[in-house]
Amino acid sequence: MSESVVTDTGDKDPRHESREGRNVFGRIALFVRQVVSQLRLVVTPTRHEWIRLIGVVLAFVAVMMGLSFVLDLVFGWGVSKVFGA
Repeated sequence: MSESVVTDTGDKDPRHESREGRNVFGRIALFVRQVVSQLRLVVTPTRHEWIRLIGVVLAFVAVMMGLSFVLDLVFGWGVSKVFGA
């Protein structure tokens, strides 16, 4: 009973077809139709958005490289103090 309450929202969207009562080829065709309908929703970023996103990724990578470098220096210094050099 509780599972049906959780899974049944009551909203029946006509775009979402049921796979019940379909053979293998019908399910494959349904899958392909759903994939195509989802691909139509994809929006390609503009040139300005691409440049901004690439900048964000490069900045993140640079920050992480700096953090790794500093942690490597600190741990190396700590190990040399504990075990001697």
